[in-house]
Amino acid sequence: MTTSDGRAPVGSGILRHAPREQQWEPAVGGDQETAEAIDRHIEAHFGPIAYVWHEMVSDLVHVDVHVVEPTPDRPFYTLITSGMSELPMAAPEGYSRYAELMISLPADWPMTGEAFRDEAAYWPVRLLKMAARLPHEYRTWLGPWHSIPNGHPAEPYSAGTPFAGVLIAPMIRCAEEANTIVTTSGKEISLLALVPLHPAEMDLKVTGGTDALLDAFSRIDVSEVFDPARPSSV
Repeated sequence: MTTSDGRAPVGSGILRHAPREQQWEPAVGGDQETAEAIDRHIEAHFGPIAYVWHEMVSDLVHVDVHVVEPTPDRPFYTLITSGMSELPMAAPEGYSRYAELMISLPADWPMTGEAFRDEAAYWPVRLLKMAARLPHEYRTWLGPWHSIPNGHPAEPYSAGTPFAGVLIAPMIRCAEEANTIVTTSGKEISLLALVPLHPAEMDLKVTGGTDALLDAFSRIDVSEVFDPARPSSV
């Protein structure tokens, strides 16, 4: 598919990255100022941090996942990474070089260590960690409207779920200022949402671009709050 002037639609196509030469590289030392800024930002915009899923061993960056429990105002779990922004991404000029990621899960989502032994419960957390490490692993960047298929061809994240890719998107169920974390020294970190995609939606994004996918999304309710029963918009 091309536009009327012969160009590919914005956001279409697949960018493939070469494998890393070094398969394991210990995470950089912790940036206390950034970590504290992320904690403050979560507490200010999403609620108290109930607990943190800490990584025991980390490749490239140490990615923890902060969990905010459901409340009457936000009746779902909010999961936010910390550690992705300790290294700059290879973003082009004019785009944010620092980012963290988030996803919201239903209030009845199993959130215990025991439950996470089942990939059907753990895959959103695994997805957060994978996406947070990806720009550093491949010396690239993640920004709004980028997408990541789960393999090629894209396969479901686990048995029992149809979702096989993810869109990186701005959050919409929060105040505008929640989209940017600012440290004491002025470092700005984009906080971006993960929106899981059905295979047909992933295909539409690759072939038709961002606008085509967002047009499809306009027909149903899609946001950073993940609905495991959401039908495909395509």
